[in-house]
Parts: sequence; C-alpha cells; structure tokens
Amino acid sequence: MSSGGLPTRSITIDPSDLLELQKDVWSNQFAPVKLVMDGVTMEAQLRFRGGHTRNYQKKSYEIRFGDDQTLHWNAEFDDPSLIRNALSFRFFNLIGVPAPETRHMWLVWNGRPHGVYLELESVDRTFFNVRQIQAQSLIYATNDSANFSLIDPETKQTKKSLFSGYQLMKGSDATKTRLVNFIKRINRPVKQSLKVYIAKRLDVRQYLQWLAGAVLTDNYDGFDQNYALYEHTPTGQYRIIPWDYEGTWGRNPYGKLCRNDQVPVQGYNKLTRRVLAYKQYRQYYRKLLNKLLASQFTVQALDPVVEDIYSRIRTAVRDDFTRKWPYETFLKEPEVIRSYIEERRSILKKELKQWTE
Repeated sequence: MSSGGLPTRSITIDPSDLLELQKDVWSNQFAPVKLVMDGVTMEAQLRFRGGHTRNYQKKSYEIRFGDDQTLHWNAEFDDPSLIRNALSFRFFNLIGVPAPETRHMWLVWNGRPHGVYLELESVDRTFFNVRQIQAQSLIYATNDSANFSLIDPETKQTKKSLFSGYQLMKGSDATKTRLVNFIKRINRPVKQSLKVYIAKRLDVRQYLQWLAGAVLTDNYDGFDQNYALYEHTPTGQYRIIPWDYEGTWGRNPYGKLCRNDQVPVQGYNKLTRRVLAYKQYRQYYRKLLNKLLASQFTVQALDPVVEDIYSRIRTAVRDDFTRKWPYETFLKEPEVIRSYIEERRSILKKELKQWTE
C-alpha cells in the first residue's frame, strides 16, 4: 500500500501493551507508544476512541504527546467517501462557527500500513488559544442525555442528574452547577423573563449559526450529543462547537444511504425549541438559513471543496486495502453529496415556506 502523498504518522507499540489495550476495547486506558510525526520521534500515549466503531477491525484512536497536545485519528470506516467529517467541519468554519481543523493522513503501525485516516484537531486549550478565544470552561456532550431536557431519553423519567450526558473537560464543580442551573431555567415556561435569561447566558446568534449548520448537513445525531459547550470568558455566555459529523451529506452514521429530510428546519432539543419560541430569534434564523441557501450551501460553492479534499486522498484511498467500501463506491460519492445538496436545498426551502410564525 502507498501513502499517495499524504502525511504519514508512524506508531510503534510493544506487543504486551497492545494486548492490554485489546483486552477491553471500551476502556479509555492509554498505552505508551513511540510516535513519528513530521520527521520527529517522540513518546506518546494512545487509546481507542469512538462508539460502536470500537468493535471494528480498523479502529479509531486518540493520541496525546508533547506539551499536552491531543489529536484524534478517525478510521472513517463506515463512510465510503472518508470526507463527511472533514467536509462538515470545513462548512462550519466557512459559515463562521469554529470547528476542528482536519487533514487526512496515512497511518503506519509497527511497520505495517494501516491505511487512510482522518486526523482531527482536539477541542481543548490549544483549540481556543489558536483562535484567540477566551474560554473559562469546556464541557463535552457525550451521549443523548445531553438534550437540555429534564427528562431522561431512555427511561422517560426525570433525570437523576442534570449533568448526565456531559463530561467536564475544563472548569470546576461551579461549572457543573452553572450548567445544571441553565438547564433548569430553560425548562421553565416561555415568558419574557426566560428570553432575557437566555440572551444573558447564551450567545444566541452563534447558537443559531451552529443550528443552521447542523440542519443543513442533516445531522440528526448532533443535537442531543456530539457537541461541546464552553463559556466565553468576556461575556459569560455559552457557545457551542460541533463534533462527530460522519452521519451527514446523505448517509447515516453507519454509511447507509438515507432520506434527506431526517432533521426538520427547526432542528431538535429543548434549548433549540426554547430559543425558537421567540419571534425575534425565529426571524434571525430564517434570514440566516435563506442567506446560506443562496450562498454557501450550494453545489457551486461546495463542489470545489469536495474536489479539493478528494484530489488529496484519491491515490491513497485507491491503494488502501483496509477500507470497507469498494474504490468504485468511493469514486461515486461526490455525486451522492451533490445530489444530497440539491435535494436538501429543495426540502428546506419548502419547509421554510410552510413554517408559520
């Protein structure tokens, strides 16, 4: 197999450490490895990452190295295009929502090729420093209990903890308390006092930009989980960052073709419903969606982005025999994505016309 010109990452791991990792694929325990990246050899720590994909033969990894640096290596095993996460995050950045930077890479494991991976920037201290964003806290939404509701999505009963579904990455117990109080408040009746509170504690315009991105990409798995929240230090307001967007652009998280109307124009979750309960915010959101449908969310705007990513990985994917999908399927995916964009535009334009104030 050939790297096809992609940057190469090489991992060396002791067989005993690898066996220890493989004993429990659901463990988040790290193993020591040697990492060669950009011609530099260094000590690092590696673990498995992901959800159902941990059971796959080709796994995804999180690697930590250097001065508290973290990268995510996604196998993108279910996605025949291998670009849906990359395309989604490129799109979010284009519409003004900070999202992780990505690059495709070639992984070598104990001297043997592991094929094409997507390297994703971690949402952490470095992420904020690079963008000169002041964040006093960071919270990951790790499962569908992170739906901003008082009700557990599984039991349909009141949650035992309103911090359920979240993982504190930066902050203290006071950070948890503030989020719990925020969730309590937004579940109160829709009144002017609630609108005042939301405007104080949530960067509403940034949230609606994120909502537009999630709706346009049709990511039904991105409203109750697969996002990060941070408190913007100068304003004290919550802002949101997207994460895990492989189930988008016409395919579900398992790579199956799906209907392109899974996510309604209004999106999902309790916070979204509360924000859109107010006419001022609905009007802003409508205007934003119409603007994006006329500009960035078009085949003309996105086709060059798709082709740019494809041109970088086409040779490596051809030579990668660890992939799940046939190379012929990979080559047809740009057309699947183009068809999705056209159909999704039509669906959303129709829904916007039917969505009454």
